[in-house]
Amino acid sequence: MPDTRKVQDTTGGVEAVERALRVLDSFAPGDTGLSLKEIADRSGVNKATILRLSVSLEKFGHITRDAEGLFHLGPSLWRLGSVFRQNLRMGPIVRPVLASLVRATGESASFYVRRGTSGVCLYRVNSQRLARDHVEEGEIIPLGLGASGQVLDAFSMRQGKHATAIQEAGYYLSLGERDPDVAGLSVPVLGIEDELLGAVSLSGLRVRFSETVIETYRDAVLDAARQIRVAFGEK
Repeated sequence: MPDTRKVQDTTGGVEAVERALRVLDSFAPGDTGLSLKEIADRSGVNKATILRLSVSLEKFGHITRDAEGLFHLGPSLWRLGSVFRQNLRMGPIVRPVLASLVRATGESASFYVRRGTSGVCLYRVNSQRLARDHVEEGEIIPLGLGASGQVLDAFSMRQGKHATAIQEAGYYLSLGERDPDVAGLSVPVLGIEDELLGAVSLSGLRVRFSETVIETYRDAVLDAARQIRVAFGEK
């Protein structure tokens, strides 16, 4: 069977690489293993070519094959993904999302990450309002206190009813926990394996976090977290 998506290429090398990448792109979340026919159907690459390519892909750890003959993505792809995340410049991704969140709500937006037993404000976009809470980039916060601290703590493999309640809700609203005049709402940003990448938080004066706007704020922060997740390639 000829390749259904074959593109004329006089160099040969580029076409071979593209075929190999099409084979890797055949895998989707939830796949427990693909047969040779399934990969051929999904990729448009014929079976004989897939078998030849799989020798090199398996040699470099990009593909494995089990005793039943099913193909799986290999551990080298996980390593490459880890390298990508470590080298990823987060600022150009996160800052525009935070700025958009500030414009939509009028409150200040932050992105926190966990570092050891504390949280750190990695990025911050302040509200244009004169009356606002004050946080600097690089500021350290305690875990388990305030919106961002609660979320970082709950989504870092924490056990217990309180953490479970936050995990099930998917966000946390703090009304005066760290400061009686300040409120915050935080949402986790999770990776492919539900690992914690960070937390997006919206904060401002408590009097402005009324019951009539909290739902709107929550939806805005959830959407901001989704945008960052997608931009990180987490889908």
